[in-house]
Amino acid sequence: MRYWLFKSEPSTWSWQNQLDKGEQGEEWDGVRNYQARNFMRDMAIGDRGFFYHSQKEKSVVGIVEVCAQAHPDSTTDDDRWECVDIKAVAPFSNPVSLDMIKLDPRLTEMVLVKNSRLSVQPVSEQEWNVICELGGVTP
Repeated sequence: MRYWLFKSEPSTWSWQNQLDKGEQGEEWDGVRNYQARNFMRDMAIGDRGFFYHSQKEKSVVGIVEVCAQAHPDSTTDDDRWECVDIKAVAPFSNPVSLDMIKLDPRLTEMVLVKNSRLSVQPVSEQEWNVICELGGVTP
C-alpha cells in the first residue's frame, strides 16, 4: 500500500462532502497539473490518503481510500487528464495543521512542506504514521 495527500478547498469540496458520498466515493476531478495527474496514475485501489483542507484551514482532517484506479476525468474532453475515485475512511480526532507539520522535525522532508501548492502528492510511510499519531488515529 502507498500513501498520498489530496488537497481541497473546503468551499469547493469539503471533508463533509466526501463523507456524504459514502462507499461509492467520488472522482478526484479537476486536477490540471501533470505531476499530480501522474501521481494518480501510480495509485492502486486500496491506497490510503490524507484529506487536506487548503486555504484558511490548512489541515489534514481525515483519511480516504482510493476506490477506483485512474480513468478519464469526466469534467473535461481533454484526454490528457485522468483522476482516481476516493472514499472517506475516517475523520481525524484532532485536525493536523500545516503549522504543526512544519514544526515537527520528523516531517521536514514531506512534500507538503517543500511544495505546498501541489494538489496531489505522495506521503512516506513514516510521514503517514507521524501524522496519524498527531491526528489521534491509528494508522
